[in-house]
Amino acid sequence: MNIQLKKSPRNAQASDDDASLSSGQDLLARLRADIVKHTFAPETKLKFSDLTERYGLGIGTLREALSQLVSEGFVTLEAGKGFRVAPVSRRDLAEVTEHYVSFEKRALSQAIATGDDEWETALVASFHSLSIIEDLSWAERMRRHGEWVERHRRFHEALVAACDDRWLLRLRSLMFYQLERYRFLSKMNREKSPTRKGPEHRAIMEAAVARDVQKATALLERHIRDTSESILGTLA
Repeated sequence: MNIQLKKSPRNAQASDDDASLSSGQDLLARLRADIVKHTFAPETKLKFSDLTERYGLGIGTLREALSQLVSEGFVTLEAGKGFRVAPVSRRDLAEVTEHYVSFEKRALSQAIATGDDEWETALVASFHSLSIIEDLSWAERMRRHGEWVERHRRFHEALVAACDDRWLLRLRSLMFYQLERYRFLSKMNREKSPTRKGPEHRAIMEAAVARDVQKATALLERHIRDTSESILGTLA
């Protein structure tokens, strides 16, 4: 005999709330990624009619996600004008760089101090995954750029994964994505470049595994600032 249990109104409501929360979080991540990757260019007006069609979600969910992105600095809101992608500027890039350098160095210092064997193993593995693409020819690297972006993010997250300061990790993550938006803009405006970041990533990883805080954070800061300097050349 099959017995079917009906959801109580309370459980059904909880299930609906969970689904709504999941949809909202997914939308937030997709919107942020599309802004970072310049699917929506700086200062583009974000129209609800276009967004509902693209993401398949209602205006209420979209408004919540956009409001969150306003608080993160990816979107602006003007009375009577609606939501727009945040502009970019040399001054904003300089501010983002300073904050990211500070948060990333502090998080790495804490990770080195508290990281265990599992942290080291995960860090080395993430570097190896990234280096597979970074060691390829220019043409092949560009063909697999989407993979590189994801593996690059995972490498930087692996560096600081042992940091147990949750607020610090949230702030460095926000600055990472802000700088990533500028890096994508730079890539779109630059000619082919033979520059390889692989040796820099290896040096940072090796210093971190060796528990050399001073060397690891110095290399990390240089890595970030070199990236920002290369981006500045593409901004008016």
